[in-house]
Amino acid sequence: MLAIKKARKLIENNPDDAASKIVAALVLALESETTISVAQLYSLDDKRFELALEILNEWRLDRHYASKLRLLDSSTMVQALSNAAPNSPADKSA
Repeated sequence: MLAIKKARKLIENNPDDAASKIVAALVLALESETTISVAQLYSLDDKRFELALEILNEWRLDRHYASKLRLLDSSTMVQALSNAAPNSPADKSA
């Protein structure tokens, strides 16, 4: 989450800076699953370009963890429903 915090500080401290606008556009593109021009990213200085790469990496990891959490929630729900369901007809005849 370090890169995301760095990006937030960059955008909040320098909202009119060209690099801030490009980083903000990257974040919005990731969130909305739209596109951003690679040329825009290439126009960043080395430090900001590295920040953009870090954001991409963190975003990707967070997406993986969010998917894992949704899977865990679904699995827990199915197990709870299975435990709460009445006994099957086969169980009643025994």
